[in-house]
Amino acid sequence: MTEEDIKLKYITPAIQKAGWDIMNDVFCEYSFTDGRIIVRGNLTTRGKSKRADYLLFHKKNYPIAIVEAKDNKQEAGAGMQQALDYAEILDVPFAFSSNGDRFIEHDRLTGKERELTLDEFPTREELWKRYVKEADITPEQEQIINEPYYFQLGDKTPRYYQRIAVNRTVEAIANGQNKILLVMATGTGKTYTAFQIIYRLWKAGVKKKVLFLADRNILVDQTIINDFKPFEKVMTKIENRKLDSSYEVYLALYHQLAGDNGSEPFRQFKPDFFDLIIVDEAHRGSARDDSRWRKVLEYFDTKGTTQIALTATPKETKETSNITYFGEPVYTYSLKQGIDDGFLAPYKVMRIGLDKDLQGYRPEKGKRDIHGELIEDREYNQKDFDKKIIIDARTETVAKRITQFLKKTDRFAKTIVFCIDIEHAERMRRALVNENSDLCKENSKYVMRITGDNKEGKAQLDNFIDRGSKYPTIVTTSKLLTTGVDVKTCKLIVLDSNINSMTEFKQIIGRGTRLDVEHGKEYFTIMDFRNVSRLFADPDFDGDPIVIIDVPEGGDMPGYDDGETGGETGGDTGNGGTGTGGEAGNGGDGGDPTRKYRLDDVDVKIIHERVQYYDVEGKLITESLVDYTKKNIQKQYASLDVFLRTWKEEERKEIILEALKEQGVLLDALREYDNLKDLDDFDLILHLAYDQPPLTKAERANNVKKRGYIYGYKDVAREVLEMLLDKYMNEGITEIEGTEVLELSEFHKFGSPMKIVKAFGNKKKYLDAVKKLKDEIYLA
Repeated sequence: MTEEDIKLKYITPAIQKAGWDIMNDVFCEYSFTDGRIIVRGNLTTRGKSKRADYLLFHKKNYPIAIVEAKDNKQEAGAGMQQALDYAEILDVPFAFSSNGDRFIEHDRLTGKERELTLDEFPTREELWKRYVKEADITPEQEQIINEPYYFQLGDKTPRYYQRIAVNRTVEAIANGQNKILLVMATGTGKTYTAFQIIYRLWKAGVKKKVLFLADRNILVDQTIINDFKPFEKVMTKIENRKLDSSYEVYLALYHQLAGDNGSEPFRQFKPDFFDLIIVDEAHRGSARDDSRWRKVLEYFDTKGTTQIALTATPKETKETSNITYFGEPVYTYSLKQGIDDGFLAPYKVMRIGLDKDLQGYRPEKGKRDIHGELIEDREYNQKDFDKKIIIDARTETVAKRITQFLKKTDRFAKTIVFCIDIEHAERMRRALVNENSDLCKENSKYVMRITGDNKEGKAQLDNFIDRGSKYPTIVTTSKLLTTGVDVKTCKLIVLDSNINSMTEFKQIIGRGTRLDVEHGKEYFTIMDFRNVSRLFADPDFDGDPIVIIDVPEGGDMPGYDDGETGGETGGDTGNGGTGTGGEAGNGGDGGDPTRKYRLDDVDVKIIHERVQYYDVEGKLITESLVDYTKKNIQKQYASLDVFLRTWKEEERKEIILEALKEQGVLLDALREYDNLKDLDDFDLILHLAYDQPPLTKAERANNVKKRGYIYGYKDVAREVLEMLLDKYMNEGITEIEGTEVLELSEFHKFGSPMKIVKAFGNKKKYLDAVKKLKDEIYLA
């Protein structure tokens, strides 16, 4: 019997016999990831999703057991390793494996295994009682844990990691923990997770007064109209420092609520007024004077108050410290996990080197800038450009390269250009307008600057975020768009700012990681002009979170350049780049701290450009793409003979090519090389892995015609084979396999697919003819 037979005839009946409701308690073939998006050149494919044979629920959104099935040729425990792997990912306490003869049970709470007959499979109540006993859950705690999620017909349901985050948080609170840290990558639904946590605790009557703190108005407003909408009758936004105690759910900007010393609005409430406080993007509150949120938390830190921190990037400094306020995270869902699961968009990185950046620039003695200022005689490097010295040609070169990329891909792809400061963002906007004057003539909002000092730009932020709005398309910014702004359709992120903060880097990358397949967003590109992407190699990029060391008032963050912490006031709040972040300063030379030299007579050109690729594990490929591909092909097929034999025996070549893709072979990416773009996958493999002289698709098609195979057929059959051969020459072998190709418009002139296969005699004879055609194509 097959595995499916075993499940249908033995395992499912055994689970039903134990009293499980197969319609409500049991999910079969339960897919809990979407499968990683694999980018090959400009094409994307999906890897396999993770799928459990059975997931058994104690109640909705509370899975308690997983069952993996194997066919009867294998031992009953053959599926246990996979069951345990999935159980760990899904946070499920009991794992079972079966071959239809019996069950093997693994209790993850005790670490013990036992063998059961088919009649001994435990009931739902049995498993729950064991879980409650082994986890030492009191009746009062059980009542809180059992409070259901919010759900209305048509609503989204939580993904597996959101469910784990909610359940672990609720359980921690039920166990008396009053400070909780949740780490979830940007774009994974922290606010929706927070809503479900609040709702369950609020409905259970455990938490009646809730405060949700954020650091940007747009984050609060998005939360009110989206995820928190079910609270609309009991919810208010604290504004103008007026606090109304009649509501139950409050949203506020933490720096407004904190106020200034001697004028602190939060003191209008008694310390025990709120029994649940959630801080969104908590990492930002630790930088410089933004630590004002700490005053709020400490004021409301009473016995009955629970405080939860949500963050994507709690680590802000290379100076390691213990987690001092919220404690160890109860759950972490990282950027890497999100990309591996297929819930976040993967990225391509283009590192572009400009000559002045890589070689430095030293003005000739006595050189003056466009304002007649004598330029200090020293060598200026990448960190100085646009901060201490402005070279107009550099800005123009960056704008040209951005425009060139968009013209080659999609000119209406939403793009964010991160600049040094407000002045730089304005110069970049102007340069991009000049490079895209044709589209700016049609609509002046095609390129806009969105910075803290610019009302017109900020007024267009909603349109930039709106998936249905074409304009603005390209925006330049400094700090304003580093966090929280949900731009699902953002396809290009340009880094032209000196970023050393790992937190800021993660937040910027987070602007692109949201998927929007419906609108054609399956991956995004990072165009790096300042070597910021070196931070990908830092082991802390996706490492364990660490709360940063508090900095004294007015002090600098350890390990940072000035103005690069990504704080609320860092660069997007002042005029002309003189905000408190200090980005505009000339600094260190004893001159006017706001002065910048500006030159319009220095040439700048691109001297180095490299596209970086990542393997199926999400790790950067450090060797050449050719060497990497050769190694991965030979890992699958040790010799040329093995590959040729496999290729000939496999009727559907697509199966071989898909298997190679899953192993990380980047054939489509290699077609970006001019000398390889006309080869099909077969010749690419022969040439790269086994050093065989390649034939182009056109050469192979012409060889088939010369040998006369297709001329053995007449009329419609011959014409169809000729069209299939042309289709192979233009698009590749996988496009002509199967009968689906006959449904394409170019074949309509011959009639329906059924009529076409009849021209060959029948469907089998048509498939035989195509198989022989493929054999002819690949004759030596």
